Amino acid sequence: MSIPEEARHLPPAMDTLTDHGDATLDERATNCFGCGLTNPQGLHLKFAIDYEAVTATAPVNLTRLHEGPPGHIHGGIIATLLDEAMSKLNRPLNVLAMTRNMQVDYLRPSPLNQPLTVTSRHLRREGRKLYHHAELANAEGTILAQATGLFIAIDPSHIKA
Repeated sequence: MSIPEEARHLPPAMDTLTDHGDATLDERATNCFGCGLTNPQGLHLKFAIDYEAVTATAPVNLTRLHEGPPGHIHGGIIATLLDEAMSKLNRPLNVLAMTRNMQVDYLRPSPLNQPLTVTSRHLRREGRKLYHHAELANAEGTILAQATGLFIAIDPSHIKA
């Protein structure tokens, strides 16, 4: 596993996510609504991350707890899925970054109780600015929603243990 070239030249304060012993920020975020395993209300997303391609993928199958329009996922939950997927791209780039903004396009209704997939890919980097893209698709591959996001790399010391 190699780190992409653009991630190799970070300022010293941002070159690691493991400033609290051996636990990564992801491992310490056990109560994260998107991926935390201990949050009883959370989505419990489990991402497969490709460090070479700088992509992240997770299966999604939500229930009425996440309903907006009858039989469909609430738009805010869709935005959360896309944001969470894009945030996972910061790990293969070896940087801690926070969402600055994102634009979501809701293309089709996203059904509940059906297998869906959320995927994300890194687009480019400009200094501390990281640009990512994410999509939510159904089992046939039809894109239901997509987003682009701007993430800003921050010093890990800004996140308290």
